[in-house]
Amino acid sequence: MTSPDTRFDRGLEVQRRILGERIDQMYAASPKDQLHIQRYLSVNCFGDYYTRNGLGLRTREFLIFSMLASMGRLRTTAGAHVAANLVAGNDRRVLVGTITQMLPFIGYPRTLNAIRIINEGTSK
Repeated sequence: MTSPDTRFDRGLEVQRRILGERIDQMYAASPKDQLHIQRYLSVNCFGDYYTRNGLGLRTREFLIFSMLASMGRLRTTAGAHVAANLVAGNDRRVLVGTITQMLPFIGYPRTLNAIRIINEGTSK
């Protein structure tokens, strides 16, 4: 269970598990006056939400990518969430199938953007 005292460490642990070296690079590249944003992500987004009981990491990442795609918010975070989905156990087939299913609800521009991000993240 995550507590107020452990939420940063547990959040950072989850970030590193699914995003690898990218997290340390983000911390290192962050300007000093913006470092608090990286910390907020570790503490709140990952420490408070990713460490909760109920859903596994695979489902969480799957839902996050799907919601980002539906909101059209893939430009800055999508590559990281495609990579996180792969680490969590979701493969290209699952991601493409999901975006295809979402097409009538999110439209072609968002679908095509999501497919592009999936292609970039899974072609390695």
